[in-house]
Amino acid sequence: MADPKKEDELAGSEQPFVQHLMELRDRLLKAVLAIAIVGGVLAFYPGPGRLYDFLAAPLVAHLPVGATLIATSVISPFLVPLKILLMAAFLIALPVVLYQVWAFVAPGLYSHEKRLVLPLVVASTLLFLIGVAFCYYFVFGQVFQFIQSFAPKSITAAPDIEAYLSFVLSMFLAFGVAFEVPIAVVVLARMGVVTIEKLKSFRGYFVVGAFVVAAIVTPPDVVSQLALAIPMCLLYELGIIAARLFIRNTQASEDESTEVNKDSAA
Repeated sequence: MADPKKEDELAGSEQPFVQHLMELRDRLLKAVLAIAIVGGVLAFYPGPGRLYDFLAAPLVAHLPVGATLIATSVISPFLVPLKILLMAAFLIALPVVLYQVWAFVAPGLYSHEKRLVLPLVVASTLLFLIGVAFCYYFVFGQVFQFIQSFAPKSITAAPDIEAYLSFVLSMFLAFGVAFEVPIAVVVLARMGVVTIEKLKSFRGYFVVGAFVVAAIVTPPDVVSQLALAIPMCLLYELGIIAARLFIRNTQASEDESTEVNKDSAA
């Protein structure tokens, strides 16, 4: 039975609606400022041009000798490197952005909820970045090599830089989100939407779904589809293991459960 003298760990944390809005504004400004500072640093070193060269390196390495990327729009040589600069600034500043999100919601969470949310925020950030890195360092090289091997000798490849940027962003997003599968599994299991046993029995359906999703969001080549579907299946198994550990270690204590039930009744 809970000690009646025990203070609610959230007591005094309630804030008027206006104060919540002001705090939200401050958190957003700090997140934007972090992105702006990183963007400013990247603008001086290594610079937008070198960032684009780095992003285009996997494709350029598999183009025919003497072939280059082209710009079909007058302002593309300016806008495309700028967009890449902003994308890189956001990815580098992502931990700061997510910390601001965490700092905004943390005062309204019980301790057992904090034990769940904070690891998920950190893990989701790392998994997204790992997905992007996996796409850049492994998938791009294999995909471009596969595509160029089918190109007729009479065709000289000269991809447009805006089309390439659009392709890169869509692939980064696809792999970044796909690598979040363990987080989705953990959240669904922890919220009680599905049980661990249900997740295990759903394994076969998920494998089929993973290959369907890979066929839709990736280019029509076997290499990129397998490179997306197979990690999704492995990460699903990892999510089941992680879900079991999270459920065991993030349950509310007896006192916390009593406080939660009191709040719900109120």
